[in-house]
Amino acid sequence: MTHDVVPPDDGASPEVLALAKVVARLRSEIADLEGIAAATAVIERAKGVLMAQTGISADAAYETLLARGTRWGRTLLEECWLTLGQIRSRPTPRTAASPPTAHGPGRTEQRRQPAEPATGTDGDAAPADESLRALLPRLAEGLAEADSEADIAELLRVVLGEPVGVDGVMIYSVTSAGSLELTGHAGITESLADQWHHVPPLSGVAALEAIASRAAVWLEDPATDARRYLLIGEAPGQWPSRAWIPVPSGGRVRSAIGFMRSRPGPFDQDTRTVLRQAVRLCAPLLRGSGPRGDGASRTAVPDDVASVQAILDVLSGPAVLLTPLRSATGEVEDYRIDGAAPESVDVQGRRGKELVGRRVLETYPTVAGTALWEGYADTLTTGAVYEGEPFTYQEVGAGFPQESVYSVRATRLGGRLVVSWIRHDLSEREARRLTDMQRLGNLGWAGWQLATDGVVWSDQVYAIFDRDPALGPIGLEDLPRHVVPDDRARIAAAVHRLLRLGQRAVDQPFRITTADGVRHVRMVVEARADASGSPVEVHGFFQDVTALRDAELALRESERAVLVQSGMLQAERALAARLQATLLPIPEQSVELAGLCVEVAYVPSESGVNVGGDWYSAIELPDRSALFVVGDVAGHGLAAVGTMAQLRFTAKGMATTGSALIDVLRRLNNLLLNTDSEPSATATMVIGRYQPDVRRLTWARAGHLPPLLIRDGRADFLAQPDGCLLGAARDSVYGQAVIDLQPGDHLLLYTDGLVERPGEDIDLGLGRLAKTALQLLRDGVDGELARTLAAQRAGNLDDLCVLDIHVPDDAE
Repeated sequence: MTHDVVPPDDGASPEVLALAKVVARLRSEIADLEGIAAATAVIERAKGVLMAQTGISADAAYETLLARGTRWGRTLLEECWLTLGQIRSRPTPRTAASPPTAHGPGRTEQRRQPAEPATGTDGDAAPADESLRALLPRLAEGLAEADSEADIAELLRVVLGEPVGVDGVMIYSVTSAGSLELTGHAGITESLADQWHHVPPLSGVAALEAIASRAAVWLEDPATDARRYLLIGEAPGQWPSRAWIPVPSGGRVRSAIGFMRSRPGPFDQDTRTVLRQAVRLCAPLLRGSGPRGDGASRTAVPDDVASVQAILDVLSGPAVLLTPLRSATGEVEDYRIDGAAPESVDVQGRRGKELVGRRVLETYPTVAGTALWEGYADTLTTGAVYEGEPFTYQEVGAGFPQESVYSVRATRLGGRLVVSWIRHDLSEREARRLTDMQRLGNLGWAGWQLATDGVVWSDQVYAIFDRDPALGPIGLEDLPRHVVPDDRARIAAAVHRLLRLGQRAVDQPFRITTADGVRHVRMVVEARADASGSPVEVHGFFQDVTALRDAELALRESERAVLVQSGMLQAERALAARLQATLLPIPEQSVELAGLCVEVAYVPSESGVNVGGDWYSAIELPDRSALFVVGDVAGHGLAAVGTMAQLRFTAKGMATTGSALIDVLRRLNNLLLNTDSEPSATATMVIGRYQPDVRRLTWARAGHLPPLLIRDGRADFLAQPDGCLLGAARDSVYGQAVIDLQPGDHLLLYTDGLVERPGEDIDLGLGRLAKTALQLLRDGVDGELARTLAAQRAGNLDDLCVLDIHVPDDAE
């Protein structure tokens, strides 16, 4: 062990010299710890090399190194250095499968195939991608020469850059105040590093969350992540994906490594595994994860303080036994804690015997030269008891400074001091916290002393009961008289079980009447019994649960309303389905009509009431011609089915009496405009009349999609005549068109449910229909074209109806 030399006394005060010696000793201890950390780092690097090369676990790697050293008579550290040296001294010729390492073109990596599937050091399965798995030996080799956390960050960026897409690396460690300090970085600008060098302990910091939760934070969606986290970067979206991985540690996690990628998208499982294993390999070299000293100088406690410690062990308050530490000239430089009561706590949270062996100036360096320090010296010299005035001491907790008020008393015991203290604001702070907790939780505590009939309520209980504190609290046996009549029997029974039958705890809801109305209260109390088993004390709390009860009632009413509505929808669905089946029978196979083969397919939507206004007609007219109609009424349910029935029967009736097609559409348009419904119904329709002697189809449309003609290996949509949506405007003008069909033709009439998709242009759906129908006919699907097209629309959100009009060939 080496020690820094303390400068000679050139007039400095004893307190300054004492602090200088403390600093020198701590520096020496830090140097020793750095040596231990360096040895530990060598061992961890060697373990990492074996893990990466052979796929074994961390424990198995350690046992392997230990066994090798024992076999050849070497120490564990010597065996580790040999393992690391073998990697650097035995390069293999570079091939396409072994890319150069991060240290230059002169090195190549040595790859070994594991004998069996490997497991990552943190429990992750080894990556299936061998190119990613090969990165770990390269990283382990580079770590053997890394001297700082900046070197580690640069090594991670170089090794993981091309295969994983890592463009930047940031290493953060937690300070004693709870903030983050940037201890290493690569791939980011110095200005950005300066800006994010120190990060306060704020919410929304991904690195801090990863350290606190000991779990990796994967940020893969910048828009969503920006609403929750503070994203590091010089421009929005600079790194579309990033990961913060905590550095594993045997104790408290104190570091995290961030990987920044300009590559968008999520991290796949192999990449996540490699990043976790890379962080574990780096863990021994990081300041926040290696062996940490507490800076305490541990000196053996003298035997003659054992009796004093035995007394301190039974004290109820904080107290310590201090032994003065003197310089060569006899001046008191510091005090060592040689004994401590169990309730003694310092500002770092160390308690009781954890304080033994520590020095006052190391624990409370700011007391040097104060009135307290002078009081210690005076008591030690004169034997007079020191009782100091209350003073304020600033301490740091949860990352921010807090001030506490102490009073200290010191008494000489032989050549030592017995020091005790009182923290005046502790009870006040705890009382304030308890008050806040009761107010926020709307609960208050209560206690009943059964032997003395004493009752104590907190202020919040009076607020819950809406009771004037001047009236005093309510006795436990009197409690049933203050609840609503319907709840009195239950409360009386609960009190009887508690006081008479020996039940230890009661959790009972009840209602009380206040100026604001009925209030729901929860009572949770328990009884303490004497040696004979009789209750002597009852304590517990009351909580106002009115808001919770109101929410439960509202939820119950909502559930009841949903059930009623669901029943109505079920009934409407069943009725509409029966009406639709009656009004619109669907043939199960193709039918012959006027020398044509006609196939019909109808599929209801997979959501809502499940029945709608899509319909068709295919009938033979008195003059031996055929009428074909396909229509679509807006909406679903009984109203749509009713409108569909009106249009269908009216169109059939008018066509049967010989009305022209455009007259049929005009009459139907006026029918919808004069229907007494709110809002008025609308519909689309295509109607055609086929004359078999000349194979001519005359057709008209009202806002409907164009028919699809498939002829001679081509699929084309027919040019559309004028025609406005039915029910949209009065005095609408409708045109008609004529087409001569040929043997082998297929003419498809359909509704929009066959081609529409949410958010998609209708032209894309029409193009898809033409391509699909043509391909199905080429594949030999002829007699079932309509049903096959309908079956391909799985998950359709709208009804669909398809009518396939086929002109048979002479050979058919």
